[in-house]
Amino acid sequence: MSGHLVTAGETMALIAAVQVGSLASNRDMRLSVAGAETNVAIGVARLGGRATWISRLGNDGFGELIQRELRAERVEALVQIDTGRPTGLMIKERPNAMRTHVRYYRSGSAASAMTAFDVDSETIAAADVLHVTGITPALGPGPASAVQHAVDIARQHGTRVSVDLNYRSSLWSREDAGPVLKHLVERADAVFAGPEEAALVVPDGHHEELARSLSGLGPDQVILKLGGDGAYALVDGQPHTLAALSVPVVDTVGAGDAFVAGYLAEWMAAEPPAQRLRTAVTAGAFACTALGDWEGLPTREDLRTLGSPDSVQR
Repeated sequence: MSGHLVTAGETMALIAAVQVGSLASNRDMRLSVAGAETNVAIGVARLGGRATWISRLGNDGFGELIQRELRAERVEALVQIDTGRPTGLMIKERPNAMRTHVRYYRSGSAASAMTAFDVDSETIAAADVLHVTGITPALGPGPASAVQHAVDIARQHGTRVSVDLNYRSSLWSREDAGPVLKHLVERADAVFAGPEEAALVVPDGHHEELARSLSGLGPDQVILKLGGDGAYALVDGQPHTLAALSVPVVDTVGAGDAFVAGYLAEWMAAEPPAQRLRTAVTAGAFACTALGDWEGLPTREDLRTLGSPDSVQR
């Protein structure tokens, strides 16, 4: 498969409670890494594409861990090592079987000091797709300028732009996020959002109305992630729908990023919209079957095994 994806944003060390229950009474923890942009990059790489990630990391063990994991997943990391700031940290717990609680310790992190000077212009100019999210602009003026500069470069050189709105209420208010996300939508070729995220940018409504309104701002592809109801896409004015797959759910965090990775991998491979959506939904389902933000992301071989009656492969 051909196709080169470039993305930029913050990836953090992740400490996750292994057992269900309050973090205060949970002594078993698992160390990993987490970040929406690197989740997508890993997902694309596992599906056969090339992926590059741009960011800043602290000069610490967490930063080293992130680089090692990305190398193992064949994701190229173009990072600046910040000796004065730490790598960000994310804590995840499951207070009960029905809820996952995530806390971020990213104030003053290395990635929060990103600026347009950290963006590798030549890499973006030569890529097939630049993927950015609404998380990075929420980290501060510097990261916001980095995203805008990356999009400027992509538009100037014909690199397609993908935007996942990915709103985080813990980072900024809906009032602050709306205008920034709208500007990104206006400059994107493909936009991903959940219905509530889409309503930050356009008037609320049914998902068909939301997709039409978002498409009216500029992008020729609008893909709405509907969770248990599957997905709805409006591509070049044509609607496409696909139901969700039923799988045993272990951890839903990262499923949206897996969905995006599946769609982008097929888009770069010039597959038709129906196939893009099918791979996206399948990848999202796979991500729900394993602990971790990216560990359950599928390979091409994995995609072929979903639904197989034989649970043991020999």
